[in-house]
Amino acid sequence: MFNRERQRHVIWRYIRKFKSLYAYFQSKLANILHAKELARRLKEDGVQITANALHPGSVLTDVWQHYCFVNVFASTLGRFVLKNVQQGASTTCYMALHPKVKGVSGEYFMDNNISKANSQAKDTELAKKLWDFSINLIH
Repeated sequence: MFNRERQRHVIWRYIRKFKSLYAYFQSKLANILHAKELARRLKEDGVQITANALHPGSVLTDVWQHYCFVNVFASTLGRFVLKNVQQGASTTCYMALHPKVKGVSGEYFMDNNISKANSQAKDTELAKKLWDFSINLIH
């Protein structure tokens, strides 16, 4: 059951400071932290399931359509420097299907390889706090 009162508190607390691009980057960090914490918990419990995070790369999609400058860049030069959708899906498919990744857990992938995430994404205490915060939101 989702706790609506906690949700309202979180939403109203941050609504004045909301910056969409910042929120986007924050959500990407949260994805990495959640994957790392899930991997840690699964391993601790002896569960044979892996959890990883990935960055598909800069893919030519409509995600930037509301940012005028970025949209102009993406629609003109983006075709030459950004990945198409199939290329962007490559790392996801690799992680799901390639035998080399069997048993690999708690990692961050980019371009079909384990990659280095930023320092915040390696913060195990922050990952635990985010996990606990998320659990409290739904209880």
